[in-house]
Amino acid sequence: MSDQTPILNAKDLSIFYGDNEAVKSISLPIFEKKITAIIGPSGCGKSTFLRSLNRMNDFIDGVSHHGEILYRDQDLYADSVDPVEARLRIGMVFQKANPFPKSIYRNIAWGPNINQLGGNLDLRVENALKQAALWDEVADRLDDSALNLSGGQQQRLCIARALAMEPEVILMDEPCSALDPISTLAIEDLIEELKAKYTIVIVTHNMQQAARVSDYTAFMENGVLVEFGETDQVFTRPKEKRTEEYVTGRFG
Repeated sequence: MSDQTPILNAKDLSIFYGDNEAVKSISLPIFEKKITAIIGPSGCGKSTFLRSLNRMNDFIDGVSHHGEILYRDQDLYADSVDPVEARLRIGMVFQKANPFPKSIYRNIAWGPNINQLGGNLDLRVENALKQAALWDEVADRLDDSALNLSGGQQQRLCIARALAMEPEVILMDEPCSALDPISTLAIEDLIEELKAKYTIVIVTHNMQQAARVSDYTAFMENGVLVEFGETDQVFTRPKEKRTEEYVTGRFG
């Protein structure tokens, strides 16, 4: 396990929908400039946990939490923390690509514009598209509608849109689940490249994907963190029987 201080750190975190405890006393460190995969069966609390890391759960009625999430040792849910500012630092890419019905350029420029981030906007758009490995495909049609892009291109556009805000952390919720195998590999290659500059947390139901791209893996079941460790150890030498059953496909 890394000896560095985590950039994000959940401590005894429980998340409730009304009286239903969806995430149960999870403690999980997220290390800087590493890729952490969260795996587990559908409905086990993976996405609920992920959304808590940049306060996206604030938008869901009846959600409450106990415990702490520390971002650079500051409580992310403290009264002094502006959730909008938190989401600028901790960006998110969703399961289904959700480009705005605007031009490719305006999709990327929209966030920096409304948040008044300043600087050269054209350069910011270009850099974000380059980091998302999309620039060469769209450089000559930035005024075209983003809705005309293929599914894989739309997902890379959404990644570029997050990168344009210059976050430190990028959360990805099943970013490849709606994509074909070729687009999925393109996104995985992109995630590997982004690790040099960003901390990435990816929720995935695809265990091969978790094994391919992540440095650390957390396995959740029924809202509980069953096991967390370096990805190679979790997949080849799991400490928990339930983890072994899940990663070998004997889960029941």
